[in-house]
Amino acid sequence: MSAELLRLSNISLSFKGVKAITDISFAVAEGEICALIGPNGAGKSSLLNVINGVYAPQEGDIHFAGETRRRMSPHHAAELGIARTFQNIALFKGMSVLDNVISGANLSSRASWAEQALTLGRAPGEEDRQREQAEEILDFLEIQPWRQAIVGELPYGLQKRVELARALAAQPRLLLLDEPMAGMNQDEKRAMSRFIRAANRAFGATVVLIEHDIGVVMDVSDHIVALDYGKKIADGDPDTVRHHPEVIAAYLGAAH
Repeated sequence: MSAELLRLSNISLSFKGVKAITDISFAVAEGEICALIGPNGAGKSSLLNVINGVYAPQEGDIHFAGETRRRMSPHHAAELGIARTFQNIALFKGMSVLDNVISGANLSSRASWAEQALTLGRAPGEEDRQREQAEEILDFLEIQPWRQAIVGELPYGLQKRVELARALAAQPRLLLLDEPMAGMNQDEKRAMSRFIRAANRAFGATVVLIEHDIGVVMDVSDHIVALDYGKKIADGDPDTVRHHPEVIAAYLGAAH
């Protein structure tokens, strides 16, 4: 069994006294794909925002790669290798596909701001490396034909794939995907599922994803955590969670 990469311990989060997350604990093993499921408003996106430092929990701890913190700042999360995509696409719509992906690679830059601004020291070599890496990811996700296309002019499904490419360009150790298949048709979902599994294997990225399509969840996940009203109701392998009575009542029953 793989070692833990991420553990959330007794995380609670409130907004103006209203509980969004209540005493949630679970662990994610290095190299696995973990899905967060539950009805709308269950606290899934809030939990991702805690992991990458957008929200600071009032209680609990975040353990990542052997380091324990009460809260994770977005900057420190990026430095540690935590990358994120969003439910609503957050790309630079006026830039090309290639430039969007290169912008993700910039997150792992070692060159200083001055070196980058003046193209000195480490900057020229890093720029070449980032461009080469971006081209490889475009090949991997089969979007090379659109490399010079303006992102905002692409179909929605391709934009979601570009967002995944940009996140992978940051060379993440942990990849957080917030509804990567929202709004897609079944063919697009099958393709995105394939790319997520392939990225997990090829890049060694541990994945935590939010997804509402239970068929996709069962197909792509090694581990599932189910939430309802901000509380954890199930945690285990797909078959265990599929047959959990609270999950059937709160999620699967509603879906069917």
